[in-house]
This record gives sequence, C-alpha cells and structure tokens, in this order.
Amino acid sequence: MSTSDAPSRTRRAFLGIAAGGAAAVVVPSIARAGAVRFGASGASGPDWTALAHDLSGTLVRPGDAAYGTARLLFDPRFDGQRPAGIAYVKSAHDVATCLAFARKYKIPVAARSGGHSYAGWSGTSGLIIDVSDLKGVRMSGTSAITGTGARLIDFYNGLAAHGRAVPGGSCPTVGIAGLTLGGGIGVTARAHGLTCDNLESLEIVTASGAVLTASATEHSDLYWACRGGGGGNFGVATSFTFRTTPAPAPVVFFLSWPWAQAARVIAAWQAWAPHAPDALWSNLHLAAVPGGSVPSVRVGGTYLGSISGAANQLDALYARVGSHPSGYFLNQFSFLDAMLLEANCNTGVQACHLPSYAPGGQLSRQPQFAKSDFFTRPLSSAGLATLLRGVEALQSVHGAAGGGGGVAFDALGGAVNRVAPGATAFVHRNALFDAQYTTGWTTGAAAAGIDRQHAWLRNYWSSMRPYASGQAYQNYIDPDLTNWRQAYYGANYARLVAVKQKYDPGRLFTFPQAL
Repeated sequence: MSTSDAPSRTRRAFLGIAAGGAAAVVVPSIARAGAVRFGASGASGPDWTALAHDLSGTLVRPGDAAYGTARLLFDPRFDGQRPAGIAYVKSAHDVATCLAFARKYKIPVAARSGGHSYAGWSGTSGLIIDVSDLKGVRMSGTSAITGTGARLIDFYNGLAAHGRAVPGGSCPTVGIAGLTLGGGIGVTARAHGLTCDNLESLEIVTASGAVLTASATEHSDLYWACRGGGGGNFGVATSFTFRTTPAPAPVVFFLSWPWAQAARVIAAWQAWAPHAPDALWSNLHLAAVPGGSVPSVRVGGTYLGSISGAANQLDALYARVGSHPSGYFLNQFSFLDAMLLEANCNTGVQACHLPSYAPGGQLSRQPQFAKSDFFTRPLSSAGLATLLRGVEALQSVHGAAGGGGGVAFDALGGAVNRVAPGATAFVHRNALFDAQYTTGWTTGAAAAGIDRQHAWLRNYWSSMRPYASGQAYQNYIDPDLTNWRQAYYGANYARLVAVKQKYDPGRLFTFPQAL
C-alpha cells in the first residue's frame, strides 16, 4: 500500500489544531532538534537510540522480540524483507521526526498502513513508518475524522456507532490510507462514489517535515493529487476527514450458475450491472475451485433499497441470462453486518483481523499475485471465450492442488463515472467495470507450482489485452507493468508529477513506480 495514516484525536490534541484551523503547521524545531540528536553518534552511522528516544511511539529494531512480527507485510511473499527499523508512530510529530532522521542519514523510508501492497512496497530495507496506531474514528457533525492507520472493518465499525457510512471496499484488513489515496472502489460506489470522492480533507506530513491540511481551499493541488494519486508519493497521511451519509440497510445477494452457462451469465451481467440504477452494485467472480473439476461463476452485490426492489432488479438479470440461478441468497442487513458479510467475516468485527493486529483476530495472511484492467466496452464473443479459457486453464493448473484464483469484476458507472477524469487524480471515469486477476496458493507450495501460477496470470492478462482499455488500478499496484504511468494515471500524470516536484523535490518518498 505504500502509504500512511494517523489518529486524528491524538494528532490534533498534540498539535493543538482546532477544527477548521491553520492550513499548515510547520514544525522546523522537529527537523533541527532531531538532526542535532541524531548527529550525536552520526560518525558511526544512524543514531537509532536517539530516534527511539524522540518518538512517543515505539521503534522496533532487529534483535527486538517484536521484530519478527513487526517486519511482516500482509503477503508472505515478502517475508524476506529485513527493515532496519519499524516506527509505530503516534502523532504527526513522530512522523516528522522519522522523516528528519531519514533525510539526515539518507535512509530509505516507506509508509505502511495495512501493508497490502501487491509489490511489497509498503516495506523497505530502511525505516518503515507504520501508522497503525493512528486508528481512532470520531464524528464532527456529519463528517468522520479517522486516523489513517484504521483497518477498513474498524472504520466501518466506528461509523456504524454513529449510524453513518462512507463507501469503501470489502477487504477488512486493508488500511484506510492506501484504499483512499489510490481511489477506493467499493460496494456502494455506484451510489456514493469512490472513497476518495468522499474525502473532504487530509492531514499529511510532507518530506520537509511540514504538517499540512489539504482540502479544496488549502493546498488544493495536494488535495487533488491525494485523491487517486496513490499512496507513498507525496507524504505520510496522518488523518482523513470524510463526508458521510446515513448508514443504509443494504440488501445483499449472492447468486451462482453452472459453469456451462458462464458465457451467458457474463454477457448478461455486463449489459445489466453497469447500467442499473445507482442503488445497485454488483460483482462477478470466475474462479478455479480447489479440488473441483470445473470453475465456478458467481454474481454478488448490494442494493440500497427494499428486498422487493432488489428482486425486481435481479429479475432483469435472469431474463438476460435466460435462466434463474442454481444458487440463491437474498437478505437485508445493517450496513456493518453487510460489510462483514462481504468480507466473509461471519464471527464479528473482532475476529475480522489478523491475530498480530488485534486480540481474537482469526484471519490469515495470504500469498497472491494480481493484475488489473478496466473495460470501457462490453466483451465481444471472442473476448468472452478468451476469458473462460483462462479460468479453465487455471483450474487445470491447480484446481486439485489447493490455492485459488480467477478474475473478479466490479461494476462501475453511476456516481463513479459522473466525476470528470481530471476532477481528481483518479482518472478512470469511463469504464463499465474493472477486473482483478489473481492466483494464490497454500502455505508450503512448491516453488515450481508457484511459478506456474505466476506464468498463468501473466499469460491470462496478456490474452485479454485486445479487449481491455489499457488502464490499470493503482491500488492493485503491478510491478510487471512497463506503461504504469499511462495505465494508472493517464492524462493526469503530468499534473501529478508537478505536485510531486513541489512537495517532494528531493524524492524522499520513492519506490520503483513512484511518481
């Protein structure tokens, strides 16, 4: 995810910033005092002891008991990373102190929220600034203020206590920072827009150590860039303020058909979901079935209305398919319960975490390769055939050996596409749907088997080139992409580079696909 977030309550109390206060609080004393302390033993290298002393949070170093867990990202593929330090920051002051340290000693630095970067770029061999302690959620009128380290399920839970909601995704352990800074495609996006579309302002610590508030009226160029420009590019975000809506009670549906009908289901879905009323959002999954002989085809989604209204919308899909589903689920839930269901967390909020993050967490880290696409026109019959062949090939690769994978489509249109491509840094405003191609494996899988799955993914994605738009979702960051500048940012790239040059001219924040 390569980004950061912070606890609004702790941060604002520390800095003494009143709501709607100063646009920028520059803390030159942090950089100067930090430089003096760090320099005390600088002749022999970075003074990590001085850094630890200057932080209100915790610094974890190699050899510490907590290091083995602290260094880990979400994907076990990156367990070989050995950062020199992990700073669990508790304020914007801590972040600025870490950045002063990184500048002085020219240490690589990465910001980490949920650690979900598909490329492992929320880790580094240098200093990780981890914002997971910045996770409080509070309301100010109808706006929600959250630290950027909040996991998505905790953000939903905090909002639910006030009867409010913000559109977001379905992965419960992702950090709110990475989700928002890269866009935020989610389950109510067609009704209420992307997560970044609902961002009213953010607090961010830039490379110089300045603590800025970016909004439509303050540092508006930075505000624009942080709504889709990707995490880890412009600074370490510590707090977000979101516009909220009254929490709906969504109708949730899950449908399945036999694989023999997959082509009809996909053709029907792509003609139905992107053009449905805004209240309806839907996804479509084609997946290899571990231990099975054929893949599965499933349609899911939410409807912000009544059960009868949802049933009417689904009848329109069935008419296009030419049959009713063989598997059917339809029911109405509170918004929080609906999000838990979408996250496949049937045992409650507390269990919907990694054990290393929250006591009682029951989720596990997942190894996975992924790629993405946006589609601006419906798939032709040739495109449908290519799509199905790819999933069938994956089923033959590892369907009987464990793991999983396939392709998941999210319907777009609605509120997402009513925003102009240049109004925010998120340029993908003309797509019918996006796609995420993935393949995973069970722990202990042989390297040769993993290589075969990676080869399958690359071949599958390549086979879909004639049918996709050429754009890619920056939150599904892809280290294989050679044209990532155009794919992620399109016509917004030049403007993003200008913002980068203004706020990080020395490129303190860098990684292989950094602006």
